[in-house]
Amino acid sequence: MKQVVAVALILLLLFFLLPFLLLGGGSGGESVLPLDRPVATPAPSGPLDTERTIDVLQKDGSVTTMTMGDYLWSVVAAEMPASFELEALKAQTVAARTYALRKMTYGSANHPDADVCTDHTCCQAYITPEDAQANWGENAQVYTARIQNAVSGTDGIVALYDGKPIDAVFFSSAAGQTVDAVEVWGNSVPYLTGVESPEGEEVPNYHTTVTLSAEEFKTAFLEAHPDADLSGTPDSWLGNITPNSAGGVESIVVGGITVSGTEMRTLFSLRSTSFTVTEQDGQFTFSVTGYGHGVGMSQYGANAMAKEGSTYEEILKWYYTGISLETWQGEDSASPSPSPAPAA
Repeated sequence: MKQVVAVALILLLLFFLLPFLLLGGGSGGESVLPLDRPVATPAPSGPLDTERTIDVLQKDGSVTTMTMGDYLWSVVAAEMPASFELEALKAQTVAARTYALRKMTYGSANHPDADVCTDHTCCQAYITPEDAQANWGENAQVYTARIQNAVSGTDGIVALYDGKPIDAVFFSSAAGQTVDAVEVWGNSVPYLTGVESPEGEEVPNYHTTVTLSAEEFKTAFLEAHPDADLSGTPDSWLGNITPNSAGGVESIVVGGITVSGTEMRTLFSLRSTSFTVTEQDGQFTFSVTGYGHGVGMSQYGANAMAKEGSTYEEILKWYYTGISLETWQGEDSASPSPSPAPAA
């Protein structure tokens, strides 16, 4: 009788545990889907982003109407590493939503039949859930949910200055400080002023170098500035450097021509304007720190702040000076509601 009872208990135990084992429930709390089962698409976002739609110009020229929540998921998945802290992903989501609202409010001559496009040089980067999940591999389920939480956790929240959606520009990483918009684009923007940024050595490719022969340097520079005097020895071509507010290069004299650090970055494919340049034995070496234009929110800085306990509201208000965070109400309203943003 005891043997019968023991066998019955074992069979009963296997009956309950078998589904758990087959689904990989013993993998440290992160279940892994079988290879032949597709990863689930992002779940519905919050009610405001689900009710609102946006027209998106795709790469093939077609225009897709989708919910704001679905659009934001694809933007955040493309713009920021999904492994980042949730509060950093939330800050990125609010920036993306604000950017979209600004485009919907003011329009774009580049795509008059669509609110936004998927070209990051014009609007924001964009990736489909299928492509994102293929890139993430075994982390697809976790990262899909993480970004969905960032979208639903900031439902309808936008960043405003004087009641209008800001130009929520951002970049990858700074050399310790962001810069004023006027130093990069020539226009002073009150909420785009330089602030300290905490990222550092943990950033991939934080320090990079670009090395050019004297002939390569000369050819590239003369193509842009044929009046430059590069007739002497290479060590005589470089002149005074004027630093910007973040310690990078505002301008530099090359062959008697004063050019901006931004133009030098473009000419020589540098990752940022935070660089030094030296000439030795007929070679020019650029030593570069950080990545991006340096204006607005630093993504790696946002992640560093989140790791230290900052909320997405604190991150956004740090990088965008004097803004407010408010809930965008109304089906077709171009002006957000004055109601305060809910807590994270």
